[in-house]
Amino acid sequence: MTTPEIISIGEMLVDFTEHISGNGDIMFKQNAGGAPANVAVMASKLGVPSGFIGKLGKDMFGAYLKNTLKNEKVNTDGLVLDKNFATSLAFVRNNEENEREFVFYRKNGADINLNYDEIKLKLIDGCKLVHFGALLLTSEPSKSAVVKAVEYARQNGKIISYDPNWREHLWESKDEAVSAMRSVLEYVDIIKLSEQELQIITDSDNLIPAIAKLLNTGIKIICVTQGAKGCIIATKQGIERFPTYKADIVSTLGAGDSFFGAFLSRIVSCQKPFEELDMEDLKEFAKFSNACGALSSAKEGAIPAMPSKEDILALIENGELDY
Repeated sequence: MTTPEIISIGEMLVDFTEHISGNGDIMFKQNAGGAPANVAVMASKLGVPSGFIGKLGKDMFGAYLKNTLKNEKVNTDGLVLDKNFATSLAFVRNNEENEREFVFYRKNGADINLNYDEIKLKLIDGCKLVHFGALLLTSEPSKSAVVKAVEYARQNGKIISYDPNWREHLWESKDEAVSAMRSVLEYVDIIKLSEQELQIITDSDNLIPAIAKLLNTGIKIICVTQGAKGCIIATKQGIERFPTYKADIVSTLGAGDSFFGAFLSRIVSCQKPFEELDMEDLKEFAKFSNACGALSSAKEGAIPAMPSKEDILALIENGELDY
């Protein structure tokens, strides 16, 4: 298998998404999920060799998730299956305000029991970019494992990307969450976050000062996802908002991960060194990633909804921007 250029470290779990049958019965559809895994799959779909590092239970759900990664051509050399822990599960539905609600079955789950000595550092040695999320920071030993892995990647000159991915119910308290999410910012080159996550992590309700706070930590590229409004890209050179494409939204589950997987794939496959990227480059990356996110939101599921490169380029050529 080709050496991965992007390595995602984090959780992978099974999403059970609520559906209402014709006679009103509540049913749940199984799909692979977990933000870092979604990012790796999207990048792989776009032709960038990717790998995933994480831990699953050695159970029916772990086997299903491993097969999903293999089917999507994501390198699984860094995947650990452990019979002593269960694969984490999430149940997802849209509430009356059409906002997503999550119920997690993750207590002592496999993902948060990843140890540093289980991480194959050779995968990090060979890649260009390491991506991770905040949800392994909720517990030990996974918290120490991911921080040490990111430190190792940083020391070895890898680009580091980060998704705070706020899930309130997975933390003991908001204060603990904010402290943990902030603790890794010193390692980060690229961050993707929602407006709510931006406010939480910076303790600022004002968009521009919040972005300035993050830039002052040393982060080089900030992606603020805004759903149907598109995204904001910020660097030391400036801040710009980029509209997304019109789409008939079916489900936003995983759309932000698809967006970011596409964005990181463009960074890694770009011929310019990371340090030389300018706003013109990022404008092209944002346009491509917005199209990817829009197409993802037009179907159900995270990984099943991910579009092909051809579909993304077709939307860019023929689609209508939603100003």
